[in-house]
Amino acid sequence: MNKVPMTVVGEQRLREELNQLKGVERPRVINAIAEAREHGDLKENAEYHAAREQQGFIEGRIQEIESKLSLAQVIDVTKMPKTGKVIFGVTVELINLDNDEEVRYQIVGEDEADIKAGKISVTSPIARALIGKEEGDVALVRTPGGEVEYEISNVEHL
Repeated sequence: MNKVPMTVVGEQRLREELNQLKGVERPRVINAIAEAREHGDLKENAEYHAAREQQGFIEGRIQEIESKLSLAQVIDVTKMPKTGKVIFGVTVELINLDNDEEVRYQIVGEDEADIKAGKISVTSPIARALIGKEEGDVALVRTPGGEVEYEISNVEHL
């Protein structure tokens, strides 16, 4: 199996969610199922069926997170030498050469991507255009609206 790159923060979030599911959600739904069973006839017991459905969701999510963590290659860029090169996990400041607009993105794993928070997936077109380039380089990014040139003004290991 191929390892999947993940930031330290991304791994922490998954571990926290896993602990919440195992330590809080799972016991709560097991109690809800036990209570619903005490109400008798299970065929027409909506609480029982809802709790069972929720249990299925929780168990599925636990398996999904455990699988992701087992495949994760956690990369901590704060411990890597700063070379000015764009690699997984760095935060890049870019200048759009068409309109001089500045943008800032952190390159993260697919599950961590959140464009509103400035986190872009390593597999996104913009990240693929940036990886391997250095501060001062210009990257050509193909977007649905056409090609955009970005100058890499800064690469940070945060």
